[in-house]
Amino acid sequence: MRAIAAMAVTLALVAAPVQAAEDDDDGNGDGKKPVWRTLTSFFVSPESPHQNDVIRVLLHCPDAASHAIVGSTAFPIKGSWRTFREVGVGLTGRNFGRRGIIISRFAPPGHHEVRMKCVKVRIDRKKGIRKVKVISRASASLTVRPFHIGQYF
Repeated sequence: MRAIAAMAVTLALVAAPVQAAEDDDDGNGDGKKPVWRTLTSFFVSPESPHQNDVIRVLLHCPDAASHAIVGSTAFPIKGSWRTFREVGVGLTGRNFGRRGIIISRFAPPGHHEVRMKCVKVRIDRKKGIRKVKVISRASASLTVRPFHIGQYF
């Protein structure tokens, strides 16, 4: 009987530190989240695309954010009078996001700035009110090169 009780106590002692390590993600047992979970990072590839090309946006937002918004003057739509276009990016469980965005044929060649905002969106469905709070911001540079048919061959 004592052997079974001792084994139960040993199992309980082994299970307790494992639970504490699951609460925090860095495994120190201090209860704090790792620093990278609070940082904002943003990457645009390639840095100098042609007109009528696709860029890839990779980003990370802090834990408080629920969505990301990427905008630039390099993303206009044909026939639109707006020069600055914003594109929404969904976030995964660890707040990473990726999206392919088309550089329009009508984007002016030259230097453009790509801006990213991490936002927390709260919706009150009863009142029909949507509140958007900006958590963090980041930016990256982008140089759009002129379109030429040789880029497809």
